[in-house]
Amino acid sequence: MANKVTGTLEIAGTVRCASPRRWTGAALAMAVFVTVLAGFSTVLASVAPARMHLACGPQNDLLLALKAAGAKVTRHEEPDRAVAAAAPGSGVLLLAEAYPGQPLQVSDETFRLAARKQLRLYVEFPASVPGVTFETTRRPEWERFVVSVETLGADLPKGRILMAHDFHLRPTRATAPLVVAARVAGYDAAVYGIPTAAKPVLFSLEDGRVWIATTKLSGFVSGRFAPAREWTALWSHILNHVSGGQWTRLKWEPVVVPAYAPDMRVPRSVEDRAFRAAVQWHFDSRLLLTEERWPEVRGVLLRGGELVSTPPARQPVGDGRFGILEGYTSQIQHDGQQFQRAPIRADCQAESAMVLALDRALHRTAHSGVVASNLLDFLYFTSDLCQGPRGNPAHPAFGLVGWGSTAPAWTIANYGDDNARVMMATMLAGAALRTDRWDEPLLRALLANLRTTGPLGFRGDRIDLAPLERHGWRHYHDTATVNYSPHFEAFNWACFLWAYRQTGQREFLDRARTGLRMMMEGFPAKWRWNDNGERAHMLPCLAWLVRLDDTPEHRRWLRQIADDLLAIQHSTGALPERFRGSAGSHYTIPASNEAYGTGETPLIQQNGDPVSDQLYVSGFVLFGLHEAAAVLDDPRIRAAEDKLADYLCRIQNRSQRLPHLSGTWFRAFDFGRWEPWASSADAGWGAWSVEAGWAQAWTAATLGLRARNTTFWDFTAAPRLREKLPRVQEQMARNTGGNWRTP
Repeated sequence: MANKVTGTLEIAGTVRCASPRRWTGAALAMAVFVTVLAGFSTVLASVAPARMHLACGPQNDLLLALKAAGAKVTRHEEPDRAVAAAAPGSGVLLLAEAYPGQPLQVSDETFRLAARKQLRLYVEFPASVPGVTFETTRRPEWERFVVSVETLGADLPKGRILMAHDFHLRPTRATAPLVVAARVAGYDAAVYGIPTAAKPVLFSLEDGRVWIATTKLSGFVSGRFAPAREWTALWSHILNHVSGGQWTRLKWEPVVVPAYAPDMRVPRSVEDRAFRAAVQWHFDSRLLLTEERWPEVRGVLLRGGELVSTPPARQPVGDGRFGILEGYTSQIQHDGQQFQRAPIRADCQAESAMVLALDRALHRTAHSGVVASNLLDFLYFTSDLCQGPRGNPAHPAFGLVGWGSTAPAWTIANYGDDNARVMMATMLAGAALRTDRWDEPLLRALLANLRTTGPLGFRGDRIDLAPLERHGWRHYHDTATVNYSPHFEAFNWACFLWAYRQTGQREFLDRARTGLRMMMEGFPAKWRWNDNGERAHMLPCLAWLVRLDDTPEHRRWLRQIADDLLAIQHSTGALPERFRGSAGSHYTIPASNEAYGTGETPLIQQNGDPVSDQLYVSGFVLFGLHEAAAVLDDPRIRAAEDKLADYLCRIQNRSQRLPHLSGTWFRAFDFGRWEPWASSADAGWGAWSVEAGWAQAWTAATLGLRARNTTFWDFTAAPRLREKLPRVQEQMARNTGGNWRTP
């Protein structure tokens, strides 16, 4: 489709347009006339007839946008040449090409010449400006941009938040800045106001003739600025100033886009394509460790670090023998890259193996099977995750699975919910690979978690090694713990119900059923967070309780939770986030600007913000609805499951420039804007974070189960475990439950 341009144009160079048949769904979603150029697409709806001059490099995002639209632009290497060449009264943009290492050098004489010629200037990240004093360049960590005036139109009202990732700022003072940088809480607006300490980002001088940006704004595409609509509006204002009021809206396609538009017709094989893309992501992600890279990561973990740089694409891909890193941090760098999260989590090993094992079962992909097997061997046999105290039958921690490897802060912890997902992923991977190789460590983990669960069915959030050694496992087994947190408790109950089916050991059923009754009697008032994630965790165990003990009451519980989720499902299939958590929890909405970025938080600032959570919620809901639909045979639940599956296939990441992010899901997706966006206040797992496990992995796994037309319950039946149980029980019996004394 050709670009339509108004006015008299002088087109520099040849513009090639992508065939409409090859457009991505995301391009259609944004209604963008797409021109493929330098790995991304940018266009202008209409342009001014006057020529503009830019001082910048040949690959500057803004320059490419203007050229792709056929605008009359001339590029210069240096600011003084751009100003000298510009016609009197025209517009000039001086862009920061050495950013962030070096501010843009513009001489005083160049500013004087621009004033004599009455040029309309936009200057970004300058080293100096006559009459303006700058402080030393700063690199804020949690500040975002906030519109600070009422004059930028409906798309940019005062208080509107924009994100320029990893920006470097030249602090100064300015009267009535248009945009400021500040640490503010809020989803898309600064709900607690703009702090007085806010620093100018965009302001004007000389009666509005000169606009100064204290950071680089022209890297908006490669820097992955968000949200797209607001950045489109802001650049429209800047270009409107420079062009003398003759520009309209700038439109562009982000580097990472959703696979399909919300209303686009998808192929019948869309779920298989999404599953295959999720599998391929593991090999493209650069998270699978190699022997050569292991010392670097180990050193970071031992020093207490959690971030490592993303290795180059040419580096070899690991085969699972050295594990897989946790994922990608939410913080995006100024060049669009993201740091990798270095922790080697047990859950991510097992859940990645689960997805790859299903690929082996579905598509007979031998390499996926090998890597899946290696990851589980790493988890259970060769790493420290199940060794040391957890591999010693005489120790009270025997059979438990460590939270993470190597780093002391991670090796001490035994989270029940993480252990549960390790066990469930192992069940599914073993079934997919048709092997009993991990049956014994799985049984040990089941029994170890059971014997640290109290008589009421609750285990508590986590049990660290030190208190476990001090008290012994029997203390936890006999203490009437109560913990109204489905996030931490429910998947253990699912494991116990599954274990009862395989082994016939009554305590698995009794403790799970008791805990489930108390949890449902406390619903929703006593639940800790009272959010979608807690409901999602309850669905599988309630479905499996009906499988084992089919009573009207148990069916009512399952319908109650499923109906509660169905009632809020959006027409796109998304599950809008909601939160009604109690005060005092470590997981809470920021209550002030200062609280933004200081803890673990939901993606919303208030209920009603249009975002779904793919890290903690969506994949778990999909899995739970899948198991519930098979039990209840309710067409409403099946329809809701289908809608959610369709939504998750549509919003799966696609990126040619960053293939290590293609095929996965970011934590946040705004289903109104149709792009990743949220209140990214979580200190560790913000809006753009990617996890090798958790709900992102369970999305792919459930798509795999749907492809096989089966359920987890049916697919993972393992009666052979009954025969192996006595040997494992004999090992567990070597510790009688008292406190630990080092031999």
